[in-house]
Amino acid sequence: MSAACNILIAFSVLVGLPGQRVFGQEWTRFRGPNGTGLGLATNLPSQWTDADYRWKVKLPGAGHSSPVLWGDRLFVTGADAAADQFVLVCLNADTGQQVWQRDFPLPAYHIHANNTLATATPATDENHVYVSRVAGKDLLLTALNHDGSPAWEFNLGPIRTEHGQGHSPIVHAGRVILAKDHDLPGRIVALDAATGRLLWETPRRGGHADYSTPCVVPAKAGAEWLIFNTREDGIAAVDAATGKVAWQAPGVLSLRSVSSPVAVAGLLISSCGSGAGGNYVVALRPPAQPGEKPAIAWQIRKSAPYVPTSLALGELLFLWSEGGIVTCVRAATGEAVWQERVGGNYFSSPVCADGKLINLSTTGEVVVLAASDKYTLLGRNALGEGGHATPAVARGCLFVRTLNHLVCVGPRPATP
Repeated sequence: MSAACNILIAFSVLVGLPGQRVFGQEWTRFRGPNGTGLGLATNLPSQWTDADYRWKVKLPGAGHSSPVLWGDRLFVTGADAAADQFVLVCLNADTGQQVWQRDFPLPAYHIHANNTLATATPATDENHVYVSRVAGKDLLLTALNHDGSPAWEFNLGPIRTEHGQGHSPIVHAGRVILAKDHDLPGRIVALDAATGRLLWETPRRGGHADYSTPCVVPAKAGAEWLIFNTREDGIAAVDAATGKVAWQAPGVLSLRSVSSPVAVAGLLISSCGSGAGGNYVVALRPPAQPGEKPAIAWQIRKSAPYVPTSLALGELLFLWSEGGIVTCVRAATGEAVWQERVGGNYFSSPVCADGKLINLSTTGEVVVLAASDKYTLLGRNALGEGGHATPAVARGCLFVRTLNHLVCVGPRPATP
């Protein structure tokens, strides 16, 4: 096993959770295990051509959602505007062949020019795939069995956003969790994964839709916190079992939060921004004792990302900005290690596997860097079509979704 993989596994212990398969073959949510973006793979190519694809398929609908995987089942959504259909498709992860497809009515609603009608990433576990979608004017959470048959559905009520839908669920400890952070007062819901029964809900303030997907961090006495980002409620910790707000840091995010929180070095890394700029990354130190307040450890405003989520590996934190500037800092202090312009524009978030930092540009170029304290460009790979989806790593392979296609890139044969 490579040194990079050893670092990955050690880090997974720090951010992993009891009973959770942190680095198995599954990629169950946006950015994989607990939203870290860290995957297990060895001997992945840094440079490739079409001939190196394990497979490439055209999807039945366009979108920016990421693929999720459980075993050899790969799930991804799309939208066929001409047919007025929202599509969930299941593919065989090893061959790319379609296993089944389920179509839902596609309502007309306003979206941002950079959004699509299929942007939220599904979540999955050993029994179901969970999809957030709009029906009429409501936000629904739909659960299907792995064979495509319906399991249950929960209506979160009317949703209103100026940018469209992009709220991704997660599965944790037998609960499906989804935050409806939109222009109106919203709520976080936790549903029983088996039945869809509401277990708890927590109110959220309205204002501007936020699209951050939560992560989970351990608290004292075996409790766990769900970490949420919004402009209105700041960074908040919610008890995963009860939905009670454990602590909150309002005001630390003054702009919309699209990226997701990352836990590293005892800190929570979050970011916010706008299309007009003003982006910044903040590192928040959670309270050590009940009654204490969280405190800001450091902030970064130069070339800070707005949409892409940061990636932590060991003591290093990598920030990949929309404008193609990548910054490596020491996670504990925010001290800059290196900063380089790799070029292109990005809404995808980087992932890491095999010691490689990987991201997809809006024009369809996959850029591969060394995930280290030395800047090294390892490869550039043109996919021929742009996209905003974050790649997935599972079954030792890299899965990259462009607007209309999905490709699987596997490891190079081992050198004797």
